[in-house]
Amino acid sequence: MVTKSLLVFFFAGVCEIGGGYLIWLWLREDRHWSVGLLGGCILAFYGVVATWQPSNFARVYAAYGGVFILMSMLWAIKFDSYTPDKYDIIGVLVALVGVSIIYFTPRA
Repeated sequence: MVTKSLLVFFFAGVCEIGGGYLIWLWLREDRHWSVGLLGGCILAFYGVVATWQPSNFARVYAAYGGVFILMSMLWAIKFDSYTPDKYDIIGVLVALVGVSIIYFTPRA
């Protein structure tokens, strides 16, 4: 279950960040409107991907927030030549600890 959840979180992150990035390029970088349309479609698909998680809505979306922080940082490193500082890295680690507590702690 953990491996499946991590893969779904990753795929959802690619959809949300990738779709949002395409809309960013359309509106901020003056790309063709079709880039924005594609981004919107990918963002809509993100909503579908999130439903593949086995947990409930609240837990999935709360935990996904921490995964989103990590993936946003990785996206910025890869596509925007961003170099995180030590506080960025500490923040990502704190977020991932939160994800682990929210999503993977056994419940009675």
